[in-house]
Amino acid sequence: MSTMIVVVGLTLFGILFMRLYPIFGQKPSKEKIRTYRQSEHVVNGKFVNLSPMKMDTSIMTTIGTLIDFIKGNPNRRPQRYLPMEPPRFMPSQLTQITWFGHSASMLMMDGKTLLLDPMFGRTPSPFPIFGKPRYSGEMPFKIDEFPVIDAILLSHDHYDHLDYESIQKLKHKVKKFLVPIGVGSHLVRWGIAPDNIQECDWWEELTYEGIHLVCTPAVHFSGRSLTDRNSTLWCSWVINGGQTKVFFSGDSGYGAHFKKIGDKYGPFDLTLMECGQYDERWSDIHMMPEESVQAHLDVKGKLMIPIHWGAFTLALHDWTDPIERVTRAAEVYKVAIATPKIGQTVVVDVAEYPRSAWWREG
Repeated sequence: MSTMIVVVGLTLFGILFMRLYPIFGQKPSKEKIRTYRQSEHVVNGKFVNLSPMKMDTSIMTTIGTLIDFIKGNPNRRPQRYLPMEPPRFMPSQLTQITWFGHSASMLMMDGKTLLLDPMFGRTPSPFPIFGKPRYSGEMPFKIDEFPVIDAILLSHDHYDHLDYESIQKLKHKVKKFLVPIGVGSHLVRWGIAPDNIQECDWWEELTYEGIHLVCTPAVHFSGRSLTDRNSTLWCSWVINGGQTKVFFSGDSGYGAHFKKIGDKYGPFDLTLMECGQYDERWSDIHMMPEESVQAHLDVKGKLMIPIHWGAFTLALHDWTDPIERVTRAAEVYKVAIATPKIGQTVVVDVAEYPRSAWWREG
C-alpha cells in the first residue's frame, strides 16, 4: 500500500509540475485544436509534414545514438568563448542582418526591426540552471539596449528557438508576435495579449507594417514536454520588404518544399539557412550542410548566411563541422556566403561581406 501511495503521489506531482511550470508553455485548448482541424496539415489532432518523415527509431539505432552521446566528442564544443562584436541598433532604410548565434537574428528592413527566433538564454533546456552555456558565454548586448521591436517571428516551439526568459525580457518591447499555428498558446500563458499574436498556417500570406510575409513549410516537428509533441506547427518564413527579399529556413530537413518556395516567391536577396545539429540518423529533420547549400539554390538565393550553429551542442559532430562543410559546398557551387561573427551586422546587397574563417582563430 505504501508503495502505491508513493507512486500515486509522484504521478500527481509530475502532472502538477507539468501544468504549473511556465517554461513548458501551454498546449492549445480543445477549442483551438478544433479550429486547427480545418488545416490540411492536421491529422488526428496533430500537425504533420507534407510527406512522412523516415527517421530510424529502431531499438538498435536508439541504443547506438545513446552510446555515442555517452562516449562524447572532445570537439563538440570550442575550447574558449567565441569572439563577438557589438551589434548596430540604429534603424536604417538599408536592409541589415545581425546573427546572434544559432538561429537568433535581428533583421532591419524598411525602417522596421524584426527578431527571428530570439533565443538569448544560457542553454536550450526547460531547466536552464543545468547544461553547458552557449559558446559565446553571454550575448554581445543587453536586451534593454534593443530598439522597439516591430515583430518577433518564430519558426517553432523548441527550446533552442523559443526561450521563456528571452520572451519575458523582450515582450514589453514587441508590437507583434507572428507565429505558426498553436505557438500562440505558449505566449498567452507567458503574459502576452492574444491581440498581439497572429498565428499562421503554411502558405498563409499577410502584410505587416508594409512588409509582406508568408508562413512557408518546413520538415520538422514540435513540442516542449512529454505530452505535446506536434500539437503546434513549425515553419519557415518569406520576408519581403519590397526592396529586399529574405528567406528564413527555421529548422528543416531537405525536401521538395524549398523548390516550391523558390518557384513561388524567389529569388531571394538573402537566405538564413540552417546547417548544424545534424546526423545521418535524423537527416529528415535537420539538413546536412551540403543540403543547406542546395536548399539555398532551390529557393533561388543570392547571399547565404548559415545559421543553427555556433551557440549550442545538440548533435555529435565537431562544433566547427557545419561551417566548414557549408563553406566548402558553397565554394563548389559558387554560392555567395557570409560568415559574420556573433553580433556583427551585415548590410545586405553590398559588394563585400564578412567571409573570414574566424572560428579557426586562436
